[in-house]
Amino acid sequence: MTSKRTKFSFQRREDSTASYHCCVPQCTASSRCNSFLSFHTFPKDSELQKKWIINIRRDCFKITVHTRVCSRHFSPANLIEHTTPGGHRLLKKGAVPVLFEWNSYSLPATRPSVWDRTERPNTPHLPDDEEPVMEVDCHDHDYCYTTEPAAVDLALGETEELRSELSKLRREMEMAISCKFGLERFASSDDDIRFYTRFASYAHLMSFWSQIESAVHAIVRVTRARAVTKADDVRQAVNPTSLQPIDEFFLFMTYLSLGLLQKDLAHRFGIHQSTVSRIINTWANFLYNVLGAVGIWLDEKTIREKMPEVFHQYPDTYVILDCTELRCQTPDSLLLQSEVFSSYKSHSTFKGLIGIAPHGPVMFVSPLYEGSISDREILKQSGLISLLNPSMAIMVDKGFLVEDIVPCRVHIPAFLKKKTQLSGPEVRKTQSIARLRVHVERIIRRVKEHKLFSTVIPLSLTGSINQLFAVACILVNYQNGPLVKAWATKS
Repeated sequence: MTSKRTKFSFQRREDSTASYHCCVPQCTASSRCNSFLSFHTFPKDSELQKKWIINIRRDCFKITVHTRVCSRHFSPANLIEHTTPGGHRLLKKGAVPVLFEWNSYSLPATRPSVWDRTERPNTPHLPDDEEPVMEVDCHDHDYCYTTEPAAVDLALGETEELRSELSKLRREMEMAISCKFGLERFASSDDDIRFYTRFASYAHLMSFWSQIESAVHAIVRVTRARAVTKADDVRQAVNPTSLQPIDEFFLFMTYLSLGLLQKDLAHRFGIHQSTVSRIINTWANFLYNVLGAVGIWLDEKTIREKMPEVFHQYPDTYVILDCTELRCQTPDSLLLQSEVFSSYKSHSTFKGLIGIAPHGPVMFVSPLYEGSISDREILKQSGLISLLNPSMAIMVDKGFLVEDIVPCRVHIPAFLKKKTQLSGPEVRKTQSIARLRVHVERIIRRVKEHKLFSTVIPLSLTGSINQLFAVACILVNYQNGPLVKAWATKS
């Protein structure tokens, strides 16, 4: 049921599963964890909106449909309790936030008036029934007489000092907010969101977050001693760090997208380096399990319905396969060196197999293997063969000599063998397959836009590199638009 707007600057959430965060500095309230709080949108009136922005100390602040201020910042006299069908609070007309961390959530004491603050000589106490005698001395008015400065004039200097101190504190607060590294800082810039997370926009990122947020409460955190497994321990470890869950997710995506050192991330987010390491491992395992639970292997009916017209020569194509290699640190052991060394890259590498549907989405990701493994062997060990049947066909590159081990057709470029050159039909076949196979290479390029995989991977990540690689591959389905825009129109 759609929400009803009232004149009290309050809007009920249209989606009961949505989660709002208070935009006031130093406030970490979230509707997910604080059901007793209400979260209010900014008023439409521009003057009242300016008062809100000034009071919460957020100059140059961009207001979006997601921006909320929680009820803890309003005086109880401005809240109307439980008048809506859902039991939420409303705001009185003209209400502004006045309670904050920097004033200890209390209104300032009323300042004494000038009369009360002015010292006067003591007057004798008179009985209640006796009136004081007032002596009136009448003189002609002296136009040359100048009065002493009034108490108001004496307070002007103090007022100016207070204003100067307030401006200084406001500038310091704005600087602290602008220096804080987190998702809120970049929410107004889609270019920054794309740079730090590889998601196309802030709205795109929040849409993905809404899909996984409901599972965050059950996240199993990696600790220094052991993994939390008991239900009671899970509840105690919901937020063991100073970061909100969405900022932990932002940290993980920044690490994946930019490949920054953990010490660098610790300085940016203001936490310890070991905490950064635990957050990365926790979210790698969490996203690996959550995204892995979503079936990405499509059924034949879906493949046929979404088959692009450019595949008219190969209508039975079910999956397009290719291998990719990630450079890794060379191990000290000579035996390990021989296993991970890739003659193709002339470097130590990890090697994985990626499969995409003809219309573009990733539908298969293998574990990572040592760089010396062949394409044929990686296909055998990946478990893909058990998913194929005779009605399907796979499209591969020349390195996949797998016709004898798969139960389906194989579309592969022609070989010269002992001929001096390919025949005309063979050339056309090779070109047509190459034009279609290029899309799996474009997907691999999107995966390697996560800079973690474009650098030399340290051996210290060996325990989590499989999860990181699988998460990066599956995230490609969520982060970007369609591989070919023209294909998106085909339902």
